[in-house]
Amino acid sequence: MTDTTLQLEDATIDVDGTAPAVWSATTWFAVVSLAATSFALVSAEFLPAGLLTPMARDLGISEGTAGQVVTATASIGAVTAMLSNVLIGRLNRKTVLVGLMALAVASNILAALAPNFWLLLLGRAGLGIALSAFWALSVAVVARLVGANATGRGMAIVTLGVSLATIAAPSMGALISDWLGWRSAMAMTAGLAVVAMLLQLLSLPSLPATASNSLADVLRLTQRRGIQLGMLAILLLMTGHFAGSVYVRPFLEHVTLLATGPIALALLGFGIAAVIGNIAGGRMADANIHVALVVTAALMAFAALALVLWGVHIGVAFGFATLWGFAFGMAPVVLPTNLSRAAPDALEAAGSLMVASFQVAITIGAVVGGYAVDTYGPTAPLTVTAILAASTAVLALLQPRNQTLPPLTQ
Repeated sequence: MTDTTLQLEDATIDVDGTAPAVWSATTWFAVVSLAATSFALVSAEFLPAGLLTPMARDLGISEGTAGQVVTATASIGAVTAMLSNVLIGRLNRKTVLVGLMALAVASNILAALAPNFWLLLLGRAGLGIALSAFWALSVAVVARLVGANATGRGMAIVTLGVSLATIAAPSMGALISDWLGWRSAMAMTAGLAVVAMLLQLLSLPSLPATASNSLADVLRLTQRRGIQLGMLAILLLMTGHFAGSVYVRPFLEHVTLLATGPIALALLGFGIAAVIGNIAGGRMADANIHVALVVTAALMAFAALALVLWGVHIGVAFGFATLWGFAFGMAPVVLPTNLSRAAPDALEAAGSLMVASFQVAITIGAVVGGYAVDTYGPTAPLTVTAILAASTAVLALLQPRNQTLPPLTQ
């Protein structure tokens, strides 16, 4: 039988979660290094949003073509999510994480120096590999560091980097691009990745592989009802979120009739609330994951529906955009934790399915939201959000609390 404990200085951590987690200073440092990693990777992912115009002008391409650097990251990431935990075999997971950050550094440097669109695309593809492989490993690594009973709180710290990067990257990228050029902005994301890599080297303990995954193992995991419901929850809630959130600004412009300044304040409130939601989601997920999922989905559904019904009023628009941000902040913590509870014996394989589900949801959400706004107007994408989020809440209420888990290998 595989040893499921990890010696981290003076603390013995039970990976199966049967003992309470011990949060020593070393544990905190290790988890914070993963938060720095998520901040560096997601900053690089969202950076092009603030750079498209100067990037397109410099490379002699259209802004639409330049926008495909985001598509390349997501597309490569979707494939990587299914294969990464298979390809790493029995490599030490610390070595893998450090290697992924080295890949991110190289990819960002290549993007910063790219003389043409195709080399820029290649650099972004490398970032997609690093990004998805990191998230596919994240839940398993966090569980080993803090114990499965505290996975929600650990993931809340890690995903805090996502919320901060979502707020900071596009705006800071635009400012740096105006001051120093878009290539300097890209190069700075390589610097962030270097810092994260050094923190990993200093803080992470050795993490020997506890299993060697195969693609068959990953696919076999989908036979578990808890995994099926967990993946469906991700697909429903995140498809709903991305179908509507992209079009919050047009909604505020055309329905609430806000100018650019107030819209920026509303989006800032969304981002700050997401950070708070990260923290709340971690605590709630560890206390009762089913309640946490119901609350997350219900808050998002209520916020989107309220905007549709009463969003013409400025105060209502500000308040419920903020509530939506809070729910979105909870989601990246609650959804992976919910999925992992159905696979405590196969967290890495579950991580692959989790990332793949997120990527598919983002893609579907973008398509559905675009069709809805073009066909039915600015309230339609938010209606889709409300319907899918409410469906997720119903799904969570129907999800069985205790399950007998079949063996992964047969």
